[in-house]
Amino acid sequence: MVQSEVLLAARLSVRYADKPPVLGDVRFEIRRGEVMGLIGQSGSGKSTLAMAILGLLDPRRAEAEGAIEFEGCNLLGKKEGELRQLRGRKIALVLQSPLSALNPALKIRTQLKETWRAHARGSNSDCDLAIEAALESVSLPSTDDFLRKYPSQMSVGQAQRVLIAMAVMHRPALLIADEATSALDVITQSEILALFRELNRSTGMALLYISHDLGSVAGICDRISILHEGQIVETGITRDVLLRPQHEYTQKLMAAMPKMSQHTVAFKAAGQ
Repeated sequence: MVQSEVLLAARLSVRYADKPPVLGDVRFEIRRGEVMGLIGQSGSGKSTLAMAILGLLDPRRAEAEGAIEFEGCNLLGKKEGELRQLRGRKIALVLQSPLSALNPALKIRTQLKETWRAHARGSNSDCDLAIEAALESVSLPSTDDFLRKYPSQMSVGQAQRVLIAMAVMHRPALLIADEATSALDVITQSEILALFRELNRSTGMALLYISHDLGSVAGICDRISILHEGQIVETGITRDVLLRPQHEYTQKLMAAMPKMSQHTVAFKAAGQ
């Protein structure tokens, strides 16, 4: 991977009420145009980090300290109105369950239109062209029959592609995929991973790919960070971290995998 400028740099601690910190002085960066992986088990703080970047932590429950520098601005210092202008336009999110993320009461056309009009102005024709381009970028049809569908009338894989189309409609600099393939079958998961990589290459969009699945991370990420108990314990080029793990926790992650899965991860990582 060619070295590029830093798009986002975080130095972050997050705690809830009087509990121990969920994230403790996490130092983390994403470069422009790279696919960055964040690996950790459930409860390690992965989703908390994603929500903090987007400014979606509930300030009544969570206390965040430090800085999240994105394109030269500290996101922790921004007001909610300013963050709304960034979400979807500069930073977008794809969640684990597309059928939960999409509004079940609205047709796909309506949801795509609302996404476009949140950050753009123009005629209905301009909107239709943007929707067509977004759907084409994720290999979905833009026919009337498809756009009239409700989320429940689509497969999970199609719904996930719709969610990705909505996320990339405004060509964000950063797309956050939080366990975005864990609810999918193996074949659909492979297709979505290939789609993420193609969008990264064709648009230059950086991707923060959050997962507990070492196999998918090995196949898509340029660099990875290992998150354990609220701390980044290891960061590096994917093949180096997975093939020659230095930290004890990373070594345990690799050792805990079945032998066949270890061989798969090693094969994918070696091809990075």
